[in-house]
Amino acid sequence: MPGGSYSAEVDLPIESIWSFVSDMNKWAPLVPGYIEHNVINEKQSTWKFRGDVGKLKKTVSMRIDITEWKEPTTVRFTLTGLSENVSGNGFFEAETITAYQTKMTGNLHMKAKGMMGPIINPVLKTMIPKTAKQLTEAVINKIIENQRQVARGY
Repeated sequence: MPGGSYSAEVDLPIESIWSFVSDMNKWAPLVPGYIEHNVINEKQSTWKFRGDVGKLKKTVSMRIDITEWKEPTTVRFTLTGLSENVSGNGFFEAETITAYQTKMTGNLHMKAKGMMGPIINPVLKTMIPKTAKQLTEAVINKIIENQRQVARGY
């Protein structure tokens, strides 16, 4: 299954990371190609985003199921294609380095199935690691931005 991980050290306490990633409404809009998402319940939502797979540009709908909330370290989820025959999984993990520094890891795996699988999976193999990095960096940057706004009193 094509996949990728990205880790970075962040100068924030683990609780700040958890406060953000434990609420999918905060990070869903940061997914590359994001169009919209709808929360079904606290562990399930549907997402729509524009996917560019090589020269193919499609709007893709997926169901996201949170499979694990482990405060303050882990959010795990599965992905199920609603408009395409794809599936996958991913997670965010946080690991305390010091009281004010955390290692954050974002991970994503996706696989196309069916007749198009053999054509799409090689593209996903190069695309998914970039997407995992972009999403993880976007989450980190948004958390830092939010912390700065709190510090300024916004």
